[in-house]
Amino acid sequence: MTIDVEVVETSSLGDRSYLAHDGQVAVVVDPQRDIDRVLALAGRLGVRITHVVETHLHNDYVSGGLALAKVAGAAYLVAEADEVAFHRVAVTDGDEVVVSERMRLAVVATPGHTFHHLSYVLRGPDGPVGVFTGGSLLFGTTGRTDLLGKEYAHTLARHQHASARRLADLLPDGAQVWPTHGFGSFCSATQSDASESTIGRERSANPALRLEADDFVTTTLAGLDAYPAYYAHMGARNADGAGLIDLTPVQPANADELRTRIAAGEWVVDLRSRKAFARQHLTGTLSFGLDGPMSTWLGWLAPWGAPITLLGESPEQVGDAQRELARIGIDRPAAAATGAPEQWAGDDAARLGELATATFADLAAARTGRPPHGLPAPDVVLDVRMGNEWRAGHVDGAVHIPLPDLPHRLDDVPGGVIWVHCGSGYRAAAASSLLVRAGRRVVHIDDAYAKAAEADLPIVTIDKEDA
Repeated sequence: MTIDVEVVETSSLGDRSYLAHDGQVAVVVDPQRDIDRVLALAGRLGVRITHVVETHLHNDYVSGGLALAKVAGAAYLVAEADEVAFHRVAVTDGDEVVVSERMRLAVVATPGHTFHHLSYVLRGPDGPVGVFTGGSLLFGTTGRTDLLGKEYAHTLARHQHASARRLADLLPDGAQVWPTHGFGSFCSATQSDASESTIGRERSANPALRLEADDFVTTTLAGLDAYPAYYAHMGARNADGAGLIDLTPVQPANADELRTRIAAGEWVVDLRSRKAFARQHLTGTLSFGLDGPMSTWLGWLAPWGAPITLLGESPEQVGDAQRELARIGIDRPAAAATGAPEQWAGDDAARLGELATATFADLAAARTGRPPHGLPAPDVVLDVRMGNEWRAGHVDGAVHIPLPDLPHRLDDVPGGVIWVHCGSGYRAAAASSLLVRAGRRVVHIDDAYAKAAEADLPIVTIDKEDA
C-alpha cells in the first residue's frame, strides 16, 4: 500500500493544504478554515484523520486546524515554542511522530518565515518521501521574512537561508517539496509558476540554495513589497484558536436597506464580474468580483471589523464569497442581496450607474487628442499597482497610488477625469468604484499592462537605488 499526498488548493489566497494517507489513516497539514473540504476528501478516500499539523502560526488565513482536530478526534501538532491558548501536542526539532506503521513525520526546525517555524519530513517504509515546508522552502523562492515586523526581517532572512540549506542537506534529490505558500500568496517572497517540485529541482532553481547568505538576504529584502493589512489580525486569531466556521445564509437586505447602508458609507460589495459592474451597477457599491482575488483585496482595503454587505447574482455566489471571507476572519457579512442591479435599486432607476471602460490603445489615442467616441479625455492617469510593479515600469506621466492606499488617499488624486489602470484590470475596477463612490469621473482601463508598451505609450523605469 503506497503513501499518497492529496492537495487541497485554496487558489483565492494562493495557498495549499495537504492530506497524506496510507489508505487507512491520514495526516492533514495546514488546513484552511473551511474544514468541510478536508472532511469530504477523507470521506471519499475512506481514511481516518488521526493527526493535524501546523507548520507555523499563519499570518494570511485563519487556521482550521484546531476545529478539524476536535471534529476528527485527531492529535493537533503545533510548535512547542509557540504560545497558544488551547491544548495541543507540542512538537519540536528532532521529534518523530508515528502516524501509522507505514507513515512517520520527522519534525525539523526551519525558522525564517516565523521564528518557530517547523517543517515535517514524511517518511515511508523506504525512507523520506517528501517534506511539508509551510513557508520555508517554496517553489523557486522562500516565504517572506517581514511579517513579524520589519525589525526582524533581516534576522529571519538569515534564518530562512540556513533553514532551506538544512532541508536540502537532510533530503535526497528525489524528495517532494510540499509548501503551503507560493501560489499567489503574499506570504511568498516572490512568485513561481511551478505546480510541483523536488529537492533536486530546488537545488538548481531556488535562490536560497544557489546564493550565499549575504546575497540571499539582500535580494530577498529588496524584493519585498506591502502585504495585506488583515495579516495583522491572523496570527493572534490563530494563537487563540478558531472554532467551527459558520456558513449559514447571511441576513437578506432589500432595496431600502441597501440604500441606507450605502448612505451610511458602508462597504456594499458587488461580487459580479467587473465587466458586469461596468455595464450596470447600484451606485455607491464597490467592485470586488468573485472571479478574482476578492477576499485578499477586500480584506486588505475595508476597515477591519466594518460591516460588509454582499451583492451577488445567486445565493451560491454569495455563499462562495462568504466562505472566502471566513478564511481570513471576516466571519459574518452584515447582509446580502441576490439578483440584478435593477432589483437592488428597487423602484428608483436613478440609483443605477455605468462605468466607462477603455484599453491602453484608447489611452494612447486620447493622449494625442483623439479620444475614442464617447470617452472623455484624461486629465490624470492613475496607476494603482504595487510599488515593485511601478518601479519595474510605468506609463510616463502617470500618478501612482497603490490600491491599498487609495481609500485613505482619495484627496491626493488630482482633479478632473481619471483614467485608472493596474496590471490586468481587476484592481483598477476596485479603484474605479472607490473613486466613483467619492464622486469622481472615472474611466476604467480594463486591459493588461503589457498592452501599454504595445500601444506605444512611453514607459519609465526606476532604478532600485533611486527609489
